[in-house]
Amino acid sequence: MSKTSLALNNLRGYAIIIVLAFHSSIAYVSHQPPAALPFDQPPYAWIANPIVDSDRWLGFDIFCAFTFLYMMQLMFFLSGLFVWQSLRRKSAAVFLYDRFVRLGVPFALGAYLLMPIGYFAVYRQTALDPSWSAYWSHLTALPFWPAGPLWFLWILLLFNVIAATLSVFAPGAIDFLARIAAKSTPNRLFVALTGLTALLILAMSGLFTPWQWVDYGPFALQPLQLPQYAVYFFFGLIVGAQGLERGLFGAEGTLARRSGRWCMSTIAAFVVWISSTALIVTGHGVPGLQIIAELGQALFAATACFAAAATFLRFAAKPWPSFEGISENSYGIYLFHYVFILWAQYLLLRVAMPAIAKGVIVFGVTLVLSWAVTAVICAIPLGARVLRGQRRTAMATERTSAGHSAAERSGG
Repeated sequence: MSKTSLALNNLRGYAIIIVLAFHSSIAYVSHQPPAALPFDQPPYAWIANPIVDSDRWLGFDIFCAFTFLYMMQLMFFLSGLFVWQSLRRKSAAVFLYDRFVRLGVPFALGAYLLMPIGYFAVYRQTALDPSWSAYWSHLTALPFWPAGPLWFLWILLLFNVIAATLSVFAPGAIDFLARIAAKSTPNRLFVALTGLTALLILAMSGLFTPWQWVDYGPFALQPLQLPQYAVYFFFGLIVGAQGLERGLFGAEGTLARRSGRWCMSTIAAFVVWISSTALIVTGHGVPGLQIIAELGQALFAATACFAAAATFLRFAAKPWPSFEGISENSYGIYLFHYVFILWAQYLLLRVAMPAIAKGVIVFGVTLVLSWAVTAVICAIPLGARVLRGQRRTAMATERTSAGHSAAERSGG
């Protein structure tokens, strides 16, 4: 495995860790509601604050704000990196079938089997009748079906469908952009990414708030964030189209050599965003403050993603056994983690313990149990195919080995 592949593999493990850490901390942020929110009363704010614990820590507020602004952008960016190369190896129809099996089926099963189990803990916080039958009647009476973090899967499937459509009707356009990206410096790519997301945020911020959700059945999305996620996914697709060793991700390239500058820039961008946001929340009517906050959000997300990639290219372009295991099982960990988080937070509600200790316990329990469940399911061939894509990997290895054998025979 090349240095770039090793770095990105470790980065994928890091991405799932920060998602788990973010969700593990939400119950303990200081700006939580004073008490648990009613399960069946509009505006159903428990979706954003599912478990409300009286133990709080301000440090989790800063951590969650920092993480929220870039973690899903990073996830979509990493998800797009290998898409175009995969489309080149197979037909659009085969690619879409594979994506449906790996994304669509787990989304449906997760939304209708896993999430009801997880949200049972949320219901029990305020329920007069904590039985499953009472919960089910309340759940099915909701005007939507809460799917939790699994919204990521259906939106990722949607982006893959668009990518497959482009591969049929406009493959030249993507290849043209990929050649430009391969010859561009990290700074130019950063300016393009930041500029495009900033324009989208400014154009849509008058219509939607950063925290606003739209739900239709199990399909949930954030209107203000969705265009940004699309930009990061297709940015990853374009960057990865010419191969990971070229352009932005060259292990010895400019991005890796300047990781320190990207990290310092990330901190500076976060200070800009959090300072302007704090002034807005406290009611300071400074002209243009909202625009500064929105531009700060776009700047921070791009800078943080570049800083993460640069740091891992420079310092993690080697095998990390612990991260390798997390990366290999990252899909399954993401699929199952929210159930364990909600129940761990619920069971700790009446435990007298500092909030930071609760957050660490929830994170540790969730990581271990999600990893263990994924490993058990992947012991079954169908589970390994869906959660790890192992059948595809095995087939690719067999084709490569067969090709080498044929070459050796023809040369002998």
